[in-house]
Amino acid sequence: SGASKWDVRQRVWDELEASGLADFPRPVHHRIPNFKGSHQACCSIKELDVFNRAREIKVDPDKPLEGVRLAVLQARKTLLVPTPRLRAGLFNKIVPPSGATKEILRMCATSQGIKEYSVPVGLDAKARVDLVVVGSVAVSEKGWRIGKGEGYADMEYAMMVSMGAVQEDTPVITIVHDCQVVDIAEELLDDHDLTVDYILTPTRIIKTNCKRPKPQGIIWHKATPKSYEMLEKIPILKSLRYREKQTGKDVTLRDEHSDLANPNTPAALNEKAMAENTRPQPARSSAQIRQHNVENDSLNPSLEGSDVITTVYVGNIPPSLRVSELKCALREFQATPLRLNWQGAQHRAFLDYKDKATAECAVSSLKSLSLGGNTLRVELAKNQRNKGQVEINSQK
Repeated sequence: SGASKWDVRQRVWDELEASGLADFPRPVHHRIPNFKGSHQACCSIKELDVFNRAREIKVDPDKPLEGVRLAVLQARKTLLVPTPRLRAGLFNKIVPPSGATKEILRMCATSQGIKEYSVPVGLDAKARVDLVVVGSVAVSEKGWRIGKGEGYADMEYAMMVSMGAVQEDTPVITIVHDCQVVDIAEELLDDHDLTVDYILTPTRIIKTNCKRPKPQGIIWHKATPKSYEMLEKIPILKSLRYREKQTGKDVTLRDEHSDLANPNTPAALNEKAMAENTRPQPARSSAQIRQHNVENDSLNPSLEGSDVITTVYVGNIPPSLRVSELKCALREFQATPLRLNWQGAQHRAFLDYKDKATAECAVSSLKSLSLGGNTLRVELAKNQRNKGQVEINSQK
Protein backbone atom coordinates (compact mmCIF):
# COMPACT_ATOMS: atom_id res chain seq x y z
CA SER A 1 0.00 0.00 0.00
CA GLY A 2 3.04 2.25 0.45
CA ALA A 3 1.31 4.26 3.18
CA SER A 4 3.66 5.81 5.75
CA LYS A 5 2.90 6.20 9.46
CA TRP A 6 2.07 9.84 8.74
CA ASP A 7 -0.45 8.83 6.06
CA VAL A 8 -2.17 6.54 8.56
CA ARG A 9 -2.27 9.26 11.24
CA GLN A 10 -3.60 11.85 8.83
CA ARG A 11 -6.34 9.53 7.64
CA VAL A 12 -7.50 8.74 11.20
CA TRP A 13 -7.42 12.38 12.35
CA ASP A 14 -9.32 13.51 9.24
CA GLU A 15 -11.96 10.81 9.68
CA LEU A 16 -12.55 11.60 13.37
CA GLU A 17 -13.06 15.27 12.54
CA ALA A 18 -15.18 14.68 9.41
CA SER A 19 -17.48 12.15 11.07
CA GLY A 20 -18.20 14.35 14.09
CA LEU A 21 -16.63 11.79 16.45
CA ALA A 22 -13.80 14.10 17.55
CA ASP A 23 -14.15 15.48 21.07
CA PHE A 24 -12.43 18.23 23.10
CA PRO A 25 -9.56 19.24 22.74
CA ARG A 26 -9.99 19.97 19.02
CA PRO A 27 -8.83 19.77 16.35
CA VAL A 28 -7.55 16.28 17.16
CA HIS A 29 -4.70 16.53 14.61
CA HIS A 30 -1.20 16.07 16.12
CA ARG A 31 -2.66 14.73 19.38
CA ILE A 32 -3.72 11.41 20.82
CA PRO A 33 -7.30 12.12 19.73
CA ASN A 34 -10.19 12.31 22.18
CA PHE A 35 -13.43 10.90 20.83
CA LYS A 36 -17.11 10.61 21.70
CA GLY A 37 -17.58 7.43 23.71
CA SER A 38 -14.09 7.42 25.22
CA HIS A 39 -15.50 7.18 28.74
CA GLN A 40 -17.52 4.11 27.80
CA ALA A 41 -14.43 2.50 26.25
CA CYS A 42 -12.42 3.29 29.40
CA CYS A 43 -15.04 1.74 31.69
CA SER A 44 -14.73 -1.66 30.04
CA ILE A 45 -11.22 -1.97 31.53
CA LYS A 46 -12.92 -3.01 34.78
CA GLU A 47 -13.99 -6.25 33.06
CA LEU A 48 -10.39 -7.30 32.46
CA ASP A 49 -8.60 -9.68 34.81
CA VAL A 50 -5.30 -7.93 34.13
CA PHE A 51 -6.87 -4.74 35.53
CA ASN A 52 -8.42 -6.37 38.56
CA ARG A 53 -5.17 -8.12 39.50
CA ALA A 54 -2.96 -5.07 38.96
CA ARG A 55 -1.84 -2.90 41.89
CA GLU A 56 0.29 -0.24 40.16
CA ILE A 57 -0.99 1.04 36.83
CA LYS A 58 0.74 3.53 34.56
CA VAL A 59 -1.68 5.57 32.47
CA ASP A 60 -0.69 8.28 29.99
CA PRO A 61 -2.01 11.80 30.66
CA ASP A 62 -4.05 12.01 27.43
CA LYS A 63 -7.64 13.24 27.62
CA PRO A 64 -9.28 10.06 26.20
CA LEU A 65 -7.68 8.03 29.04
CA GLU A 66 -9.29 10.11 31.81
CA GLY A 67 -11.89 7.38 32.45
CA VAL A 68 -9.13 4.81 33.03
CA ARG A 69 -7.33 7.10 35.48
CA LEU A 70 -10.61 7.52 37.37
CA ALA A 71 -11.24 3.74 37.41
CA VAL A 72 -7.74 3.18 38.84
CA LEU A 73 -8.29 5.76 41.60
CA GLN A 74 -11.79 4.48 42.42
CA ALA A 75 -10.41 0.94 42.72
CA ARG A 76 -7.82 2.36 45.18
CA LYS A 77 -4.93 1.19 43.02
CA THR A 78 -1.71 3.17 42.58
CA LEU A 79 -1.91 5.52 39.60
CA LEU A 80 1.35 6.49 37.89
CA VAL A 81 1.33 9.14 35.16
CA PRO A 82 4.42 10.14 33.14
CA THR A 83 5.58 13.66 33.95
CA PRO A 84 4.90 16.13 31.12
CA ARG A 85 7.57 15.67 28.44
CA LEU A 86 9.46 13.65 31.10
CA ARG A 87 11.06 16.87 32.32
CA ALA A 88 11.18 16.00 36.01
CA GLY A 89 11.69 12.27 36.22
CA LEU A 90 9.68 9.42 34.78
CA PHE A 91 6.44 9.19 36.73
CA ASN A 92 4.28 11.17 39.02
CA LYS A 93 2.25 9.17 41.48
CA ILE A 94 -1.24 10.59 41.91
CA VAL A 95 -2.05 10.67 45.61
CA PRO A 96 -5.65 11.72 46.30
CA PRO A 97 -6.22 13.39 49.70
CA SER A 98 -7.43 10.93 52.34
CA GLY A 99 -11.20 10.47 52.37
CA ALA A 100 -11.44 11.94 48.87
CA THR A 101 -14.99 12.28 47.56
CA LYS A 102 -16.07 11.07 44.10
CA GLU A 103 -15.74 14.65 42.91
CA ILE A 104 -12.15 14.95 44.09
CA LEU A 105 -11.22 11.59 42.52
CA ARG A 106 -12.76 12.87 39.28
CA MET A 107 -10.63 15.95 39.59
CA CYS A 108 -7.49 13.84 40.26
CA ALA A 109 -8.06 12.02 36.97
CA THR A 110 -7.97 15.26 34.94
CA SER A 111 -4.82 17.00 33.73
CA GLN A 112 -5.38 19.70 36.36
CA GLY A 113 -5.62 17.08 39.10
CA ILE A 114 -2.48 15.36 37.87
CA LYS A 115 -0.68 18.68 38.49
CA GLU A 116 -2.16 19.24 41.94
CA TYR A 117 -2.10 15.81 43.53
CA SER A 118 1.09 14.30 42.19
CA VAL A 119 4.31 13.27 43.85
CA PRO A 120 7.37 12.59 41.64
CA VAL A 121 8.77 9.05 41.62
CA GLY A 122 12.57 8.98 41.21
CA LEU A 123 14.67 6.47 39.27
CA ASP A 124 15.47 4.71 42.54
CA ALA A 125 11.92 4.19 43.72
CA LYS A 126 11.40 0.51 43.08
CA ALA A 127 8.27 1.07 41.00
CA ARG A 128 6.75 -2.19 39.77
CA VAL A 129 4.19 -1.44 37.09
CA ASP A 130 1.61 -4.22 36.64
CA LEU A 131 -0.27 -2.69 33.73
CA VAL A 132 0.46 0.00 31.14
CA VAL A 133 -2.29 2.04 29.44
CA VAL A 134 -1.30 4.19 26.44
CA GLY A 135 -3.15 6.37 23.99
CA SER A 136 -2.86 5.74 20.24
CA VAL A 137 -3.66 7.46 16.99
CA ALA A 138 -4.12 4.15 15.18
CA VAL A 139 -3.85 0.49 16.14
CA SER A 140 -4.36 -2.80 14.30
CA GLU A 141 -6.12 -5.91 15.59
CA LYS A 142 -2.69 -7.58 15.58
CA GLY A 143 -1.52 -5.09 18.22
CA TRP A 144 0.65 -2.82 16.05
CA ARG A 145 0.35 0.74 17.37
CA ILE A 146 0.98 4.19 15.90
CA GLY A 147 1.27 7.11 18.31
CA LYS A 148 1.26 10.79 17.52
CA GLY A 149 4.84 10.68 16.28
CA GLU A 150 6.87 12.17 19.13
CA GLY A 151 8.10 8.85 20.47
CA TYR A 152 7.26 9.54 24.11
CA ALA A 153 5.21 6.37 24.78
CA ASP A 154 7.92 4.16 23.25
CA MET A 155 10.62 6.04 25.17
CA GLU A 156 8.69 5.80 28.47
CA TYR A 157 8.22 2.08 27.99
CA ALA A 158 11.91 1.54 27.17
CA MET A 159 12.87 3.56 30.24
CA MET A 160 10.55 1.46 32.41
CA VAL A 161 12.26 -1.69 31.07
CA SER A 162 15.70 -0.19 31.85
CA MET A 163 14.53 0.70 35.37
CA GLY A 164 13.14 -2.79 35.90
CA ALA A 165 9.64 -1.34 36.37
CA VAL A 166 8.04 -3.56 33.71
CA GLN A 167 8.62 -7.19 32.74
CA GLU A 168 8.31 -8.92 29.36
CA ASP A 169 4.77 -10.01 30.20
CA THR A 170 3.46 -6.70 31.59
CA PRO A 171 0.25 -6.16 29.59
CA VAL A 172 -0.23 -3.01 27.52
CA ILE A 173 -3.73 -1.67 26.80
CA THR A 174 -4.84 1.11 24.47
CA ILE A 175 -8.20 2.92 24.29
CA VAL A 176 -9.40 4.07 20.86
CA HIS A 177 -12.56 4.65 18.82
CA ASP A 178 -13.56 1.79 16.48
CA CYS A 179 -12.56 3.90 13.47
CA GLN A 180 -8.97 4.04 14.83
CA VAL A 181 -8.65 0.26 14.50
CA VAL A 182 -7.13 -0.09 11.02
CA ASP A 183 -4.79 -2.36 9.08
CA ILE A 184 -1.15 -1.38 9.61
CA ALA A 185 1.62 -2.88 7.47
CA GLU A 186 4.19 -4.64 9.62
CA GLU A 187 7.06 -3.02 7.69
CA LEU A 188 6.04 0.31 9.23
CA LEU A 189 7.09 -0.96 12.66
CA ASP A 190 10.51 -0.32 14.21
CA ASP A 191 12.20 -2.27 17.02
CA HIS A 192 11.45 0.50 19.47
CA ASP A 193 7.72 0.64 18.66
CA LEU A 194 5.46 -0.44 21.49
CA THR A 195 2.83 -3.08 20.68
CA VAL A 196 -0.43 -3.59 22.60
CA ASP A 197 -2.13 -6.65 24.10
CA TYR A 198 -5.66 -5.28 24.48
CA ILE A 199 -7.62 -2.68 22.52
CA LEU A 200 -10.72 -1.20 24.16
CA THR A 201 -13.24 0.66 21.97
CA PRO A 202 -16.77 1.85 22.81
CA THR A 203 -18.14 -1.42 21.36
CA ARG A 204 -15.42 -4.07 21.72
CA ILE A 205 -12.61 -5.56 23.78
CA ILE A 206 -9.99 -6.94 21.39
CA LYS A 207 -7.29 -9.29 22.70
CA THR A 208 -4.49 -9.03 20.12
CA ASN A 209 -2.38 -12.06 21.17
CA CYS A 210 0.53 -10.05 19.79
CA LYS A 211 3.70 -12.17 19.67
CA ARG A 212 6.08 -9.43 18.56
CA PRO A 213 8.50 -8.71 21.43
CA LYS A 214 8.14 -5.37 23.17
CA PRO A 215 11.11 -2.93 23.23
CA GLN A 216 13.99 -4.30 25.35
CA GLY A 217 14.99 -1.14 27.15
CA ILE A 218 16.74 1.72 25.45
CA ILE A 219 18.67 0.71 22.34
CA TRP A 220 21.32 3.42 22.64
CA HIS A 221 23.23 2.55 19.46
CA LYS A 222 20.04 2.96 17.42
CA ALA A 223 19.44 6.43 18.77
CA THR A 224 18.36 8.82 16.03
CA PRO A 225 18.89 12.60 15.83
CA LYS A 226 15.53 12.82 17.61
CA SER A 227 16.95 10.83 20.52
CA TYR A 228 19.83 13.30 20.79
CA GLU A 229 17.20 15.98 21.08
CA MET A 230 15.41 13.89 23.71
CA LEU A 231 18.66 13.38 25.64
CA GLU A 232 18.99 17.16 25.80
CA LYS A 233 15.38 17.67 26.86
CA ILE A 234 14.90 14.73 29.23
CA PRO A 235 17.22 14.86 32.23
CA ILE A 236 16.15 11.43 33.48
CA LEU A 237 17.24 9.92 30.18
CA LYS A 238 20.76 11.27 30.70
CA SER A 239 20.62 9.91 34.21
CA LEU A 240 19.60 6.49 32.97
CA ARG A 241 22.30 6.48 30.29
CA TYR A 242 24.93 7.47 32.86
CA ARG A 243 23.74 4.73 35.23
CA GLU A 244 23.79 2.06 32.49
CA LYS A 245 27.26 3.21 31.47
CA GLN A 246 28.43 2.71 35.06
CA THR A 247 27.18 -0.89 35.02
CA GLY A 248 29.41 -1.48 32.00
CA LYS A 249 26.69 -1.41 29.36
CA ASP A 250 27.62 0.00 25.95
CA VAL A 251 25.66 3.23 25.71
CA THR A 252 27.44 4.62 22.65
CA LEU A 253 24.94 6.48 20.49
CA ARG A 254 24.81 5.67 16.79
CA ASP A 255 27.31 7.71 14.78
CA GLU A 256 28.71 9.20 17.96
CA HIS A 257 32.13 8.96 16.32
CA SER A 258 31.42 9.21 12.60
CA ASP A 259 29.07 12.15 13.20
CA LEU A 260 32.04 14.36 13.93
CA ALA A 261 32.53 14.61 10.19
CA ASN A 262 29.27 16.54 9.97
CA PRO A 263 29.74 19.69 12.06
CA ASN A 264 26.02 20.20 12.64
CA THR A 265 25.14 16.99 14.40
CA PRO A 266 24.57 17.20 18.16
CA ALA A 267 27.52 14.90 18.91
CA ALA A 268 29.83 17.17 16.97
CA LEU A 269 28.36 20.22 18.66
CA ASN A 270 29.10 18.68 22.03
CA GLU A 271 32.66 17.91 21.01
CA LYS A 272 33.03 21.48 19.79
CA ALA A 273 31.62 22.86 23.01
CA MET A 274 33.98 20.66 25.00
CA ALA A 275 36.93 21.82 22.93
CA GLU A 276 35.97 25.42 23.65
CA ASN A 277 35.72 24.67 27.35
CA THR A 278 39.22 23.27 27.45
CA ARG A 279 40.97 26.14 25.64
CA PRO A 280 43.93 27.39 27.65
CA GLN A 281 42.83 30.19 29.97
CA PRO A 282 44.91 33.34 30.59
CA ALA A 283 47.38 32.83 33.43
CA ARG A 284 46.39 34.39 36.75
CA SER A 285 48.60 36.48 39.01
CA SER A 286 49.84 35.00 42.27
CA ALA A 287 47.60 37.48 44.14
CA GLN A 288 44.54 36.07 42.39
CA ILE A 289 45.68 32.57 43.20
CA ARG A 290 46.25 33.48 46.86
CA GLN A 291 42.77 34.86 47.28
CA HIS A 292 41.40 31.63 45.88
CA ASN A 293 39.88 29.68 48.78
CA VAL A 294 41.84 26.48 49.41
CA GLU A 295 38.79 24.24 49.95
CA ASN A 296 37.21 25.43 46.73
CA ASP A 297 38.50 23.07 44.15
CA SER A 298 38.67 25.01 40.91
CA LEU A 299 37.69 22.89 37.92
CA ASN A 300 37.79 25.78 35.51
CA PRO A 301 40.06 28.73 36.14
CA SER A 302 38.17 31.36 34.08
CA LEU A 303 36.79 33.27 37.02
CA GLU A 304 36.14 36.70 35.58
CA GLY A 305 32.94 38.60 36.44
CA SER A 306 32.53 36.83 39.78
CA ASP A 307 29.80 39.32 40.77
CA VAL A 308 27.26 37.36 38.67
CA ILE A 309 28.44 33.92 39.74
CA THR A 310 25.45 31.76 40.69
CA THR A 311 25.76 28.88 43.13
CA VAL A 312 23.91 25.59 42.90
CA TYR A 313 23.29 23.51 46.02
CA VAL A 314 23.64 19.72 45.70
CA GLY A 315 22.26 17.78 48.67
CA ASN A 316 21.48 14.17 49.66
CA ILE A 317 25.02 13.11 48.68
CA PRO A 318 25.60 9.55 49.96
CA PRO A 319 28.41 9.18 52.54
CA SER A 320 30.26 6.73 50.30
CA LEU A 321 30.52 9.13 47.34
CA ARG A 322 33.93 10.59 46.48
CA VAL A 323 34.40 14.07 45.03
CA SER A 324 35.99 12.52 41.91
CA GLU A 325 32.76 10.61 41.20
CA LEU A 326 30.70 13.78 41.45
CA LYS A 327 33.13 15.59 39.10
CA CYS A 328 32.93 12.73 36.63
CA ALA A 329 29.11 12.94 36.64
CA LEU A 330 29.20 16.73 36.22
CA ARG A 331 31.43 16.38 33.17
CA GLU A 332 29.20 13.67 31.74
CA PHE A 333 26.15 15.95 32.05
CA GLN A 334 28.03 18.93 30.63
CA ALA A 335 27.46 20.78 33.89
CA THR A 336 31.09 21.39 34.90
CA PRO A 337 31.17 24.34 37.34
CA LEU A 338 33.81 27.08 37.65
CA ARG A 339 34.35 25.98 41.24
CA LEU A 340 33.21 23.10 43.37
CA ASN A 341 32.96 23.45 47.13
CA TRP A 342 32.77 19.86 48.45
CA GLN A 343 31.25 19.27 51.90
CA GLY A 344 30.96 15.51 51.88
CA ALA A 345 30.70 15.25 55.66
CA GLN A 346 27.51 17.33 55.49
CA HIS A 347 26.33 15.32 52.44
CA ARG A 348 26.36 18.35 50.18
CA ALA A 349 28.35 20.40 47.72
CA PHE A 350 28.08 23.90 46.25
CA LEU A 351 28.78 24.49 42.56
CA ASP A 352 29.58 27.96 41.20
CA TYR A 353 28.54 28.82 37.64
CA LYS A 354 29.40 31.91 35.66
CA ASP A 355 25.82 33.24 35.55
CA LYS A 356 22.26 32.39 36.44
CA ALA A 357 21.37 30.94 33.04
CA THR A 358 24.26 28.46 33.16
CA ALA A 359 23.36 27.55 36.74
CA GLU A 360 19.71 26.96 35.85
CA CYS A 361 20.74 24.86 32.90
CA ALA A 362 22.92 22.77 35.24
CA VAL A 363 20.03 22.36 37.69
CA SER A 364 17.74 21.04 34.98
CA SER A 365 20.44 18.69 33.62
CA LEU A 366 21.19 17.27 37.05
CA LYS A 367 17.57 16.93 38.24
CA SER A 368 16.81 13.28 39.00
CA LEU A 369 20.52 12.33 38.81
CA SER A 370 21.18 9.50 41.17
CA LEU A 371 24.62 8.61 42.51
CA GLY A 372 25.49 5.83 44.94
CA GLY A 373 21.82 4.93 45.32
CA ASN A 374 20.62 8.42 46.30
CA THR A 375 18.66 10.77 44.08
CA LEU A 376 20.51 14.08 44.57
CA ARG A 377 18.70 17.23 45.61
CA VAL A 378 19.75 19.94 43.17
CA GLU A 379 18.59 23.57 43.36
CA LEU A 380 19.88 27.13 43.20
CA ALA A 381 21.50 27.90 46.58
CA LYS A 382 19.19 30.00 48.76
CA ASN A 383 21.63 32.71 49.72
CA GLN A 384 23.49 33.80 46.63
CA ARG A 385 25.50 36.62 48.22
CA ASN A 386 27.72 34.54 50.44
CA LYS A 387 27.90 31.32 48.50
CA GLY A 388 26.26 29.17 51.10
CA GLN A 389 28.44 30.42 53.98
CA VAL A 390 25.40 31.94 55.70
CA GLU A 391 23.49 28.68 55.59
CA ILE A 392 26.47 26.83 57.01
CA ASN A 393 27.04 29.24 59.89
CA SER A 394 23.40 29.47 60.82
CA GLN A 395 23.32 25.73 61.34
CA LYS A 396 26.13 25.66 63.87
